[in-house]
Amino acid sequence: MFVKICGLSREEHVRTAVEAGADAVGFILTTSSRRIAPERAAELAALVPPHVLTVGVFKGEDPDAVRAAAITAGVRAIQLHGDHPHSDFTALKDLGRTLVRAVDAGADLRCGAYDEDLLLVDAPRAGGGEPWDWAAVRERASGHWLLAGGLAPGNVAAAVAAARPWGVDVSSGVEVAPGVKDSALIRAFLEAARAAS
Repeated sequence: MFVKICGLSREEHVRTAVEAGADAVGFILTTSSRRIAPERAAELAALVPPHVLTVGVFKGEDPDAVRAAAITAGVRAIQLHGDHPHSDFTALKDLGRTLVRAVDAGADLRCGAYDEDLLLVDAPRAGGGEPWDWAAVRERASGHWLLAGGLAPGNVAAAVAAARPWGVDVSSGVEVAPGVKDSALIRAFLEAARAAS
């Protein structure tokens, strides 16, 4: 089970995620209460060993802005969230970064349909931390895809059983307040996700 811990902004939480076995860590580089500057993301990404994917998350920015921020941040993957056209992924392909397409369940759920490397299927209201009908995507999503939206240590096993994803992604489910991560919750989520697989 591939596990991504997203929305990180502090060194201690990056270290906890890596030490607890996360496969990827995400930094929000777009409008959000969890947003950090690309320069800050670069400082945090420097703490992450090569075997853990560092992901810069964007939503709505044009490819040139994404390219500039991703280069500054030094992330190894770019996640485009929402209604980005296929051409945005094509425009970023030459960077050699892993491309992640993040959409809700109403989109095309075939991983690779936009030439992305990974697909993330999120709740209808991304970042809200609200559980949704995870089973609805079970037969529709394919390839290397991650389930997100409303996941937490206490429900990730049920979500995995319902949707059968290749991986999972969490942000608000490991927070004690909006944008404030908790090391104990990060560890608990990773343990529960691994046990669920």
